[in-house]
Amino acid sequence: MEQSNQQKKLLLLGGSHAEIPLIKAAQELGWYVITTGNNRDGLGHPHADKTVFEDFSNKEAMLELARSEGVQAVCSGCNDFALLSTVYVCEKLGLLGHDSYATSLEIHHKDKYRALATRLGIPTPRTVVIRNTAEFEAAITGNNALSFPIIVKPVDLTGGKGIHRACTPEEAYEAYRDATSRTRQDHIVVEEFVEGTNHGFSAMLVKGKVAFAFADNEQYYINKYMVSGANSPSTSNGETLAKLRDYSERIARELNLVDGILHIQYIERADGTPVIIEICRRSPGDLYIKFVKYSTGVDYPKFIVMAETGMDISSIVDVPTQGFWLRHCIMADCQAGDSSKCGATIKGIVRDVTFAPEIQGNIIEKFLWYKPGEFITDKLTYKAGIVFFKFNSLAEMQDKTARMTELARIIVE
Repeated sequence: MEQSNQQKKLLLLGGSHAEIPLIKAAQELGWYVITTGNNRDGLGHPHADKTVFEDFSNKEAMLELARSEGVQAVCSGCNDFALLSTVYVCEKLGLLGHDSYATSLEIHHKDKYRALATRLGIPTPRTVVIRNTAEFEAAITGNNALSFPIIVKPVDLTGGKGIHRACTPEEAYEAYRDATSRTRQDHIVVEEFVEGTNHGFSAMLVKGKVAFAFADNEQYYINKYMVSGANSPSTSNGETLAKLRDYSERIARELNLVDGILHIQYIERADGTPVIIEICRRSPGDLYIKFVKYSTGVDYPKFIVMAETGMDISSIVDVPTQGFWLRHCIMADCQAGDSSKCGATIKGIVRDVTFAPEIQGNIIEKFLWYKPGEFITDKLTYKAGIVFFKFNSLAEMQDKTARMTELARIIVE
């Protein structure tokens, strides 16, 4: 799209399906949007005004791109590497809307956040930072070893990448090798396994206070460390959610956070204690921010872009979930090479996505990007699309959510 002489430029680090709501919100706010990233097939890029293909995890490349394009603002996509490059560029160019690079590391690197949470008295899993094999062996077999099961994870990755639960030393060593092979840092973390239910809590901070908050119940499918769906309202009670607001504001005060999103994943223990396991200051992926918009009526994508471009977001209204909603990722349960019950080997070819008649009336929006005939090579990460559902009651939401992987299915041969 041709840029008008008066139009300001915004660089958005990302261009997948997850960034589409941000791209559209920015354009509605009057920005000329430039997307970037390595994935030339990103579904978000065609919605942008311009795309320059670069590695958004390369901070210096992003700084050069921002300078060469003469942008007035930079917005992070739904990825921690994108966020860290964004804040780096904004710090170098003096652009508004983001924390410092050092502050962002405090939140987005798991070892640094665990230390921050401990200092602030915020419930967090007991964690050991591991820099070599000897430290790892001490963490699982030493005098002060963590009790099995344990979680092994890179400090810098999201979306379940490199995260493993280990119940034995043998499983732990395999997890250690995988995590160290994936991280870009010189260390990983090993932490205690927390029992409970999984949830999300997404807040908008204004002057260090939670001005808006949304909570959900997370669902997982084959990959137990990548969220496949979320429904709302949350089953967490008011006391639990009040604690999360308090924790968010403690972090905001300690780090002097700028206005904008603070997104949390937490495990709620049986006694109602919310234990924060992940935290970030960028949009969650898989159209989560559109899920918030559907559930509350609050234009979450717009407020996120406003915050990241330095605009005033104090007009946001703290609205609870209106009705009963589900965001569901259509995922597979098999891949090429899997053996079926009859002993035949599955080709892993996608033929179709089907929806049972009983949920047809619940569908609000389908965003499917699968291509019939394509191969599923990794069932842990493959998605055919995302669907938004609205239900008439809490009971219907809970019942159909529990059965959704059967009600909405990928047909694979």
